[in-house]
Amino acid sequence: MDYNPSVIERKWQEFWDKNESFEPSEDYSKEKKYVLSMFPFPSGRLHMGHVRNYTIGDAFARFYRQRGKNVLHPIGWDSFGMPAENAAIKNGSHPKKWTYENIDYMRSELSRLGLSFSKKREFATSDELYTKFEQGFIIDMFDKGLLYRKKGLLNWCPHDQTVLANEQVVDGCCWRCDTPIVKKEMNQYYFKITQYADELLNDLKGLEGGWPKQVLTMQENWIGKSTGLEFDLHFDAASKAKLSNSFEHFDVFTTRPDTIYGVSYCALAPEHEIVSYMLENSLLSAESIQKIKEMKNSSSIERQKEKSGVSLELSVVHPLSKKSIPVWVANFVLMDYGSGAVMAVPAHDERDFDFAKKYDLPIKAVIKPKDAEPSEGKAFTEAGILFDSEAFDGVESKAAQAKIMDYFEQNNLGKKVINFRLKDWGVSRQRYWGAPLPFVHCDSCGIVMEKKENLPIALPEDVQITGEGNPLDHHPTWKHCLCPKCGKEAIRETDTMDTFVQSSWYFLRYTASPKIWNAKAFDAKELEYWMGVDHYIGGIEHAILHLLYARFFTKVMRDLGYISTSEPFNHLLTQGMVLKDGSKMSKSKGNTVDPDALVEKYGADTARLFILFAAPPTQELEWNDSAVEGAYRFLKRFYERSNRAYATQNIPLIAHESLNKEEKAARKKVYEALERSNDVFGERHTFNTLIAGVMEAMNALNEQENADVWTEGYWILSSILEPIVPHICWEVAQRLFECKNFTETAIREEVFSVDAVSMGVSINGKKRAEIEVSATASKEEILSLAKESVAKWLEGTSLLKEIVVPNKLVNLVVK
Repeated sequence: MDYNPSVIERKWQEFWDKNESFEPSEDYSKEKKYVLSMFPFPSGRLHMGHVRNYTIGDAFARFYRQRGKNVLHPIGWDSFGMPAENAAIKNGSHPKKWTYENIDYMRSELSRLGLSFSKKREFATSDELYTKFEQGFIIDMFDKGLLYRKKGLLNWCPHDQTVLANEQVVDGCCWRCDTPIVKKEMNQYYFKITQYADELLNDLKGLEGGWPKQVLTMQENWIGKSTGLEFDLHFDAASKAKLSNSFEHFDVFTTRPDTIYGVSYCALAPEHEIVSYMLENSLLSAESIQKIKEMKNSSSIERQKEKSGVSLELSVVHPLSKKSIPVWVANFVLMDYGSGAVMAVPAHDERDFDFAKKYDLPIKAVIKPKDAEPSEGKAFTEAGILFDSEAFDGVESKAAQAKIMDYFEQNNLGKKVINFRLKDWGVSRQRYWGAPLPFVHCDSCGIVMEKKENLPIALPEDVQITGEGNPLDHHPTWKHCLCPKCGKEAIRETDTMDTFVQSSWYFLRYTASPKIWNAKAFDAKELEYWMGVDHYIGGIEHAILHLLYARFFTKVMRDLGYISTSEPFNHLLTQGMVLKDGSKMSKSKGNTVDPDALVEKYGADTARLFILFAAPPTQELEWNDSAVEGAYRFLKRFYERSNRAYATQNIPLIAHESLNKEEKAARKKVYEALERSNDVFGERHTFNTLIAGVMEAMNALNEQENADVWTEGYWILSSILEPIVPHICWEVAQRLFECKNFTETAIREEVFSVDAVSMGVSINGKKRAEIEVSATASKEEILSLAKESVAKWLEGTSLLKEIVVPNKLVNLVVK
């Protein structure tokens, strides 16, 4: 009986497809499980990271189906985005054509892996139906004040010619193409995610135990809640006069009010309105103006590398000491956080210290370690004891922070405030291949929402993708329309939405049954049944962007009255990367493995077995060609040895006490594998240990000849392996058991009873022999057998002590 994976896998894939084996039931009285792997961008080919992601999710889905659960396990395509436009420029292909051809190919790749996705709920986010529903939500958010438009300095990617949200700037570069970003002033639409900052932060507590601690910490840090002091710094008379009395003061925020007596200079962002006023009115030297302009045009990453500044030749008055403080512009001060102005305390902040040393600014220490003097030559950033701080001398830092904030509030000098690092989410993108924002610009009415009955606002297909600017803005007719409010001629909004908008609610769309699919995005009853997602699987790289946005959208949908849940994902599994030769697989490094070629050579089951056996899912996986070969050989043996079992529709009933030693050992290993399966799918998710248990059971079965034991073994092992290697298990289980074994199997406790145990025998701690004793043997019987087994080493000695460790060893101490 030869193992031919290509024939077996094609047979069962056709069977599952014909019988719609993986469509969820609409019987909502059944217990549900919603298993979702993060959907892919249709780049054209699957990579091994995809294979790992979707194999993990598929294992969960198949396990729960065996347990009788109603399983929703969908797939779709995150299909808008710049790569499609880049491909259009490079290949002269339309983004839509490129995208949907890629989807067709990748869909066939997923099918060849035997992934048990629902096919009736598949969609691409670039489908006009999806856009229609999404644009409706955008209108609702605008109505509720959760979407607004304003002018601001935005992160601009010169390569992709589009705006990026703060979260999409990684180390000062575009998250997608690694091009350093620059700041550009333009109009932008924003989601008011800051309105949900507190809830997004507080609800992380409810995810503990279901989400990795690392992800929770990353989100907490990104939201960045901090309590501090906000106060105004007033210009002195000479500075007010220099500014033509246009500005009286500027406000600053600090989380370290205990250091306030150490302020020796202040710094403004190059984009601050006071700096802009000085540039516009030529209140600085030409050299200073040029330096500030260079700061404004440099990327965030460049501004953080080497600190530079320019004196504004202005001064403010210290609110407590009344001393004069110089005001500078510094490249490290950003408008993104706080007011774009900082009080600088170089003695107690490393960044401020470096800047002060470079420009020879005063450094005044006001906090020292307990029982020690402050050290010179570096900033002391820890908590300590205040000195040279007037009435607050001798007070510990933490207590001083509260006292100083109280003093400011009591004397109307400032106030205690809460700040967040999180900023509103800019969602405008100046590109073609995205969902159009459903707004119209009317000279009479201003910004007007499109009427819902006119949705979707679809993309025109007759565009020229050149890579320069926004093709929608250049289209001769598309943007010209009538105002939905007054009927006059108007201009349609040509910005499209950030693609993270589409992935922020796609998991809700999957809950829609086929009967309502075209009528509405989702149904309240179906949402109530399916949400939240029981298992969500994806890469750690999405810890902040996608997961934070998805949590935000879920809360917005709740407040719009669409859903009742507040969190989308009950359990999150972040799988590790697939490496080869110690590095992440990439075409540029030439270390990729083609999933199609792997399946062609070994079969999908081998690929799935290796990917789950090589490492626990949350850890990095190092590719190993010989281990792939090993996985194939194991499956070949598993298939060929199935002829030692006989056909039956019920698990064999075996009288355990009548079996010999090898038969009992085989049954024990089989049921240990079953126990491990329950544990792995329930808690630990270490599929590699489950597979190892199955391999041990197969080895034990091979040591005996009892057909009942073989049959029971295959009944259980083909069931617990089915989530991992489904094709071969369906083939074996159908031939032997008509797949009646694909259900929960009870543990037989008698297999774990032990008739005899092996015990090591040592003399003075050195092992000399091994004995086998009855599990019920007395201590005297064990000692008698032990002494007999090491008699030659006991000759001519005196026995000083006898130690028996039950079921493990006997140690005889002699002299």
